[in-house]
Amino acid sequence: MTNAIPSVSSSAEPLEPVASNSPARVLTASLVGTTIEFFDFYVYATAAVLVFPALFFPNSDPTTALLASFATFSIAFFARPLGAVVFGHFGDRIGRKTTLVAALLTMGISTVVIGLLPSYDTIGVAAPLLLALCRFGQGFGLGGEWGGAVLLATENAPEGKRSWYGMFPQLGAPVGLFLSSGVFWILLHFISQESLLSWGWRVPFLASIVLIAIGLWVRLSITETPDFQKAIDKHERVEVPVAELFRNHKRSLLLGTFVALATFVLFYIGSAYLLSYNIKVLQMPFIEALEVQLLGSVVFGIFIPIIGKLGDRFGRREMLILTTVLIGIFSFFLPGLMTGGEASIFVFVTIAMVLMGMTYGLIGTALAAPFPTAVRYTGSSITFNFAGIFGASLAPYIATWLQANYGMTYVGYYMGLSAVVTLVCILLSGKDEV
Repeated sequence: MTNAIPSVSSSAEPLEPVASNSPARVLTASLVGTTIEFFDFYVYATAAVLVFPALFFPNSDPTTALLASFATFSIAFFARPLGAVVFGHFGDRIGRKTTLVAALLTMGISTVVIGLLPSYDTIGVAAPLLLALCRFGQGFGLGGEWGGAVLLATENAPEGKRSWYGMFPQLGAPVGLFLSSGVFWILLHFISQESLLSWGWRVPFLASIVLIAIGLWVRLSITETPDFQKAIDKHERVEVPVAELFRNHKRSLLLGTFVALATFVLFYIGSAYLLSYNIKVLQMPFIEALEVQLLGSVVFGIFIPIIGKLGDRFGRREMLILTTVLIGIFSFFLPGLMTGGEASIFVFVTIAMVLMGMTYGLIGTALAAPFPTAVRYTGSSITFNFAGIFGASLAPYIATWLQANYGMTYVGYYMGLSAVVTLVCILLSGKDEV
């Protein structure tokens, strides 16, 4: 049974007229916020390949140092479900807007502090420990950001346009990837690799404070979503959203987690792992490896709005099934493309990011769909971040280990298996569950 709580407002009138949330303001707020959050997240992923192995794990051989760096990278994915529970609780009780502001600050402060950390040579083992703590803070903040941003868009969407509105916060991922890779690319045009390792790597982390200020300004200009305002007016909110979720929505949580599995595996093989492979195995110069990332982010971003339109026209579930089948087929071509030289790497990243745009553009709306308003923030956030643990947290580590020990063919098997699991879970989900 659902335990209702009293309305936050003592007035019978809505807190603010819903009409003041114009489509442009809503979509800008959802996009800007996720762009900032993913910029912060991917700046770390890029630095984890380019600089952190040397600065924070200098006493290891190159492969071990890279694996240790990827291990700290994975910490954020284990922190994200905790952030989803905490921020989801308040997002479902006091509102989407306030919670999104708190999530943005948590992520932003953690990122800026990373830019101030001393290296291993300065403070010894405390350096990687502090790095891991800040990475935990990044994951904790992002765990609360994503679900709220998707709901900000979809709960303001007119009938028949949920997939279109829901793809706007998803655009934050490719835009954040483009900006994070672009900052490092620009730095390397003005400073040497030695200077990047010495001090230049700090610039993107410290510069994020400007983006945080912009994000706060945009977020504070919006009002509560219509769906949540109705939940307030009808006294439909629940006392402990996470308890309600695990009591009555376990099936949606389980299926949703693995519906998003292939999305995460594909992306982190095509971004963080690919960057390390290009630099460590193919011996690409840093700048060229970043140009591969920049190309991927552009292709990724182009296909998100395309699939948003197709999802509303032909059905979100149908388009997710098609895309997952294509990811499975693509996994058979992964070994040949990854080992075929620099030209085939560009082909690989182009195809991978076309498919990534097609799956990621719909996954936000799909994961929010099965949950009622009273637990939707918590439910969509936990589902997305559980998927991050299984599909993303260890993907660069697993792919690096498989390639080093068994060859690139097994990296393809890894991606193909994730597509099979995702396809089964989509087929098990009802039409209203994705």
